[in-house]
Amino acid sequence: MADHHQPAKIIFEDKEVLPVVKKYRKEGKSIVLTQGVFDLVHIGHARYCQEAKKYGDVLIVGVDSDEKVRHRKGPDRPIVPQEERLEMLTYLRAVDAVVLKELNAVKLNLIKLVQPDVLVATRDTYTDQQLEDLKEFCGRVVVLDPMATTSTSAKIRRLQIGAAKKIGETLSNKLIVTIEEVLKELKGESAEEEGSESKASRKKAKLHV
Repeated sequence: MADHHQPAKIIFEDKEVLPVVKKYRKEGKSIVLTQGVFDLVHIGHARYCQEAKKYGDVLIVGVDSDEKVRHRKGPDRPIVPQEERLEMLTYLRAVDAVVLKELNAVKLNLIKLVQPDVLVATRDTYTDQQLEDLKEFCGRVVVLDPMATTSTSAKIRRLQIGAAKKIGETLSNKLIVTIEEVLKELKGESAEEEGSESKASRKKAKLHV
């Protein structure tokens, strides 16, 4: 069976999504929008996008920039840089376009620009009131549950804990070896000092004789 999947379009300036949206509207296609970090893209992300696409003809995905992620999640995130996160999403069959979301962008900017027929979000993204307010810019808001047993943050924590344990074990082993070497050196120096003292005592004894 032939594979007719076309790689999704990457859009680095949010305003550049307007002609893309206009094209889809002209073709009579309904548009679904979802947003996120998509760090360390995993099976949950793929399932989530696949499910989101079921609510329309076209799926546009907003992706937080590295700067935006660091601002929200701390200096150690994201693990994967924005260019790679954007590209990884283009390989998912359900995704038709990916848009980079910068830190300094106006709040809800991408939602207001696209005005999707359906906005898909996870339960922890917006409050109930925010979801209600968003209906002003969307035909419909759909809330999905996470589609993986382990989140990206949890996976990263596991990696960090595993790495910390390995480092700790390595350092412990090296520390033990270093202590043993130092003790050996100290013992050697003590033996030399004792030998020197014995020689000096014998020499002194001879002089007294």
